[in-house]
Amino acid sequence: MRKLIKGLREFKSGYFSSHRDLFESLSHGQKPRVLFITCSDSRIVPNLITQADVGDLFVIRNAGNIIPPYGAANGGEGAAVEYAIQALDIQQIVVCGHSHCGAMKGLLTLNKLEADMPLVYEWLKHAEATRRLVKENYSDYQGEELLEVTIAENVLTQIENLKTYPVVHSRLYQGKLMIFAWIYHLETGEVLAYDPVTHAYMPPQSQLPDFIPGEGPAPKEFVSTHAPVLDVPVACELPYPLQEEDGQTDGKGQLGGNGYSENPLAAWWLPTEQAERIYRGSTT
Repeated sequence: MRKLIKGLREFKSGYFSSHRDLFESLSHGQKPRVLFITCSDSRIVPNLITQADVGDLFVIRNAGNIIPPYGAANGGEGAAVEYAIQALDIQQIVVCGHSHCGAMKGLLTLNKLEADMPLVYEWLKHAEATRRLVKENYSDYQGEELLEVTIAENVLTQIENLKTYPVVHSRLYQGKLMIFAWIYHLETGEVLAYDPVTHAYMPPQSQLPDFIPGEGPAPKEFVSTHAPVLDVPVACELPYPLQEEDGQTDGKGQLGGNGYSENPLAAWWLPTEQAERIYRGSTT
């Protein structure tokens, strides 16, 4: 607590003092550009990861970055989504999962939580679609590999859930809303964004949309990628073209003998056959 109180003083005399005009402007109202949906995990700090200013992000956080389907729960997530789009006119949504997600670990052993953490158990049941998909399609995977595939599938599942909300469905139909799927890797600080053109998670700055609703032409440094969700799996592509089918050589764009990309930006990627199921896109 002493550290927090010290931080309050440092904030007031430091950052606040040097950004007084910004806070004065924000006192008259907010106009965030992005609805950022992510996990409650203390290691995830949206404004730090994106280097966004105060007032840029409207944030929803909960265990597992879960958005229950419309009508499934009368909770704050749905209300916040509706408010962000209808009242604040936000035109971009990011759903950001992360590596080593404790909520997804719990989802994989859901029944063990019922006795000791009944509220967590009930909450994670809203991710049943993710749990069942993984159970029925990834029975051969275990450990960290299974967790990674669960994290990736869960981000896409939550985008599907978002599309069940009338306000989201309507804005997507009008072409006034973009949804982005991100995964933040704790060890490297890397964020990968789903690209519906190549059907792959890629470094986001490499697939900028030509036009961003509410902002106009995309600046080159803007890190996001259009990521609505498709109902059927399609083949994926890795960030760099592969030179050989089962490449044994090192270098950008080639696979190592274990079937993983040797590209350092994709060092934690899943094998290609696994990615074919995970990395899928969608049309609106």
